[in-house]
Amino acid sequence: MLSPIQNLQRRTPLGWLQLTRQKGRFLVALSGIAFADILMFMQLGFQAALFDSNTRLHRSMEADIFLISPQARNLANMSTFTRRRLFQANDVPGVKSAEPMHVNFIDWKNPETGKKSTLLIMGFNPDKSAVDLPEVNQQLNKVKLADSVLFDRAGRGDYAEVIKKVDQGKKVNAEIERRTVHVSGLFKVGASFIADATLITSDQNFLRLFPRREVGSISIGLVKLKPESDPQKVAAQLKTHLGNDVRVLTKEEFITFEKDYWQKSTSIGFIFNLGVMMGFMVGVIIVYQVLSTDVNAHMKEYATFKAMGFRNSYLLSVVFEEAIILAILGFIPGISVSLALYTMTSNATNLPVIMTFARAIQVMIMTVIMCMISGAVATRKVQSADPADMF
Repeated sequence: MLSPIQNLQRRTPLGWLQLTRQKGRFLVALSGIAFADILMFMQLGFQAALFDSNTRLHRSMEADIFLISPQARNLANMSTFTRRRLFQANDVPGVKSAEPMHVNFIDWKNPETGKKSTLLIMGFNPDKSAVDLPEVNQQLNKVKLADSVLFDRAGRGDYAEVIKKVDQGKKVNAEIERRTVHVSGLFKVGASFIADATLITSDQNFLRLFPRREVGSISIGLVKLKPESDPQKVAAQLKTHLGNDVRVLTKEEFITFEKDYWQKSTSIGFIFNLGVMMGFMVGVIIVYQVLSTDVNAHMKEYATFKAMGFRNSYLLSVVFEEAIILAILGFIPGISVSLALYTMTSNATNLPVIMTFARAIQVMIMTVIMCMISGAVATRKVQSADPADMF
């Protein structure tokens, strides 16, 4: 037979009843938590878009090992090294081929609007596939023609007319570095934080656009390995064989090299992390204000419970119950609005701002922790509730 206290403990959802007693305040609290979740979702989404957009080309490059200059900082600041190192790389056991790639930024003059924008251009030998992009590989013969380039249809900017004409097979010319080029085909990669779009051409066309660039100076060395070769072991051999004037990276290290630049060498990574923390702190403050107000409003009831024999642990569990309810119900509108904002941002910028299951779980956990911290602070008043003082 259960005692009246045990009966109350097991059957009465006091936390829910106290929160919903004043529905206006309850809805305001949920709105505040949803706002905090939206802040965290957007900052994490922008940060992920930064990393994903700036490493899409890295992931698409067909190579097992990458050679870059030791002075290179990221794809936007690659510097160059001598092509002679590629010939030397071919002597290392396990290496199948070592091909050069040129990378630079250009001012693109839109043939329709006349406006200028910054685009990334890549040049490589069209007889050797350098990127894992089917649209590009099917059109490599086109870039063998003089002053011919492939254009990124997923670029950020007013390129609709250019893309439409190319799709229709019409001739489209544009001005790059005071030289007229022909857009002979399209492919899809997408914009990034460093460039509005990407152009792909042959190594010969690249050198025509940049006549001051020495033929023997390259931006990236693409090293492909023979089947069953261990990238780590071959990379270690290349480091020993090539010397200190070239940096050897596996594909994962090459992607990490770009991410580390944005996360550690620029203020952008810090700003996004700070934004997440600010959203978290806003949520803590909002939930604390709600729970603290609720505890003050029911202080006499808590004192009565203590006089009836209820322990502090039960009274604290009521406050934590409220915190969990707020976290779960506040998260639902938070993720719903964030999904809509992700879609809107992605459509407007062509950046990969997408919701992932891992991020949803991360923010959900942060929301629960946020509410539990607020509940822990608010429960100090519950513990101080003394029936003698109240009555």
